[in-house]
Amino acid sequence: MRLRHSSRATRSARAVLAAAACTLLTGCAALDHGILNAQGPVAAHERHLLLVVSAILLFVWVPVVVLVPLMAWHYRRSNTNDAYRPKWAFSWPLEGFIWIPPIGIVVLLAVLLWPATQRDDPYTRRAGQGEPVRVQAIALDWKWVFVYPDEGVATVNQLAVPAGRPIHLSLTSGTVMQSLLLPQLAGQVYAMAGMRTRMNFAADRPGTYRGENTQFSGEGFAQHKFAIVSMTAPAYAAWLTRARRVGRSLDRSAWAALSRPSTSGPQTFSAVPPRFFDRVVAATGGAAHPHARTAARKVS
Repeated sequence: MRLRHSSRATRSARAVLAAAACTLLTGCAALDHGILNAQGPVAAHERHLLLVVSAILLFVWVPVVVLVPLMAWHYRRSNTNDAYRPKWAFSWPLEGFIWIPPIGIVVLLAVLLWPATQRDDPYTRRAGQGEPVRVQAIALDWKWVFVYPDEGVATVNQLAVPAGRPIHLSLTSGTVMQSLLLPQLAGQVYAMAGMRTRMNFAADRPGTYRGENTQFSGEGFAQHKFAIVSMTAPAYAAWLTRARRVGRSLDRSAWAALSRPSTSGPQTFSAVPPRFFDRVVAATGGAAHPHARTAARKVS
């Protein structure tokens, strides 16, 4: 019996150690690819706000965490010398202690966060070196299509950007509602069929970062991720040259294949029809809006 109990204890200990190791590894991955490892001005400012707000909220969290166990220990059943027998009465100092600190914290957070909300508005064009790079993102099941309207190329599950230049990203969905998250560069913005949303960001330096869909959308949701490749200006120009030589057009048959629910690796298209993004918006219900109707008439 002792051997059996010993083996059970050993298995339990191994399971606990394995769970702890997985937790630590997951935490390391989150630090590598999350907002704490910001690689752009938007994410860096959001990280700063996160740390400041966390420090302020410690004034709420620490007293509660410290005082609750102390009070529970002090007024424990075995401590008969300090029974809790309150004598209710109004006290201005006590009322001030209860109300003034929380009100002050809320006011301080409002003063800090309201300007930051305006500054980090995803619709605001970010300062950077050179002209903004226009990219149009279309969410599908379960892949992202990125169209470069000024360059006439498109990619699937890979977003190539030049480091240091502002990126102006327009978003829509060719299927159900999706949510684009760029944790190291910007934030999260929804993409909805028949509608347009925007995100502006920039990458500080060359590197490969992670982008993903955070809105559950079915079987392939876990694989709905892509790589953001930030390059130097010469490397980005060389990438555009290679993309234009692929010899593959994003025509009707290619779009029909992409629109079918499936996961996909990175792909490149060297030619994209004019106003392709506008056509997708109009085809998914955007024609109900006056601006989309105008765009649809221009496309036709």
